[in-house]
Amino acid sequence: MNLSATLILAFGMSMDAFAASIGKGATLHQPRFREAIRTGLIFGIIEAITPLIGWGIGLFASQYIMEWDHWVAFSLLFILGARMIVEGAKNKPEEEKVTRHGFWVLVATAIATSLDAMAIGVGLAFLQVNILHTAMAIGMATMIMATLGMMVGRFIGPLLGKRAEILGGVVLIGIGFNILLEHLGYLA
Repeated sequence: MNLSATLILAFGMSMDAFAASIGKGATLHQPRFREAIRTGLIFGIIEAITPLIGWGIGLFASQYIMEWDHWVAFSLLFILGARMIVEGAKNKPEEEKVTRHGFWVLVATAIATSLDAMAIGVGLAFLQVNILHTAMAIGMATMIMATLGMMVGRFIGPLLGKRAEILGGVVLIGIGFNILLEHLGYLA
């Protein structure tokens, strides 16, 4: 796989993380750049690891992983999105607004948005590619896009006010449905 194909793959894999991080950034009360970098690193590291896991699984279990990965991603994103919608519907005073997402919430979101990268890793096992370079490219692209998404969310959040967390939850659920419908063959 040449450099341009690797970059297209890397940035294509990062789009779910970008959309999710916009929602995450919008739900925080004035997130700082440090929080955006933290989110980008968490998303990027997990997105770099999952194709390596998929690569390792290779032929042996590929049919089982591909049969269930979309359901796992959908379930995680649906639960996280529903949680955000419920939290957004609550009337919280301004001083109770969250300024930082919990580590495990970010990890769960990153895993849910990176399961497709694991399936890509399985497919890459059949090609003559340097999986380490490809995984690093995917991780770096995701880190950049998730960091940018958080900063975009920072500016969208104040415009949306209290609806930002609800919208963020809807975005996560939408990503989950998109993954599910795509794998079930309803989206081309």
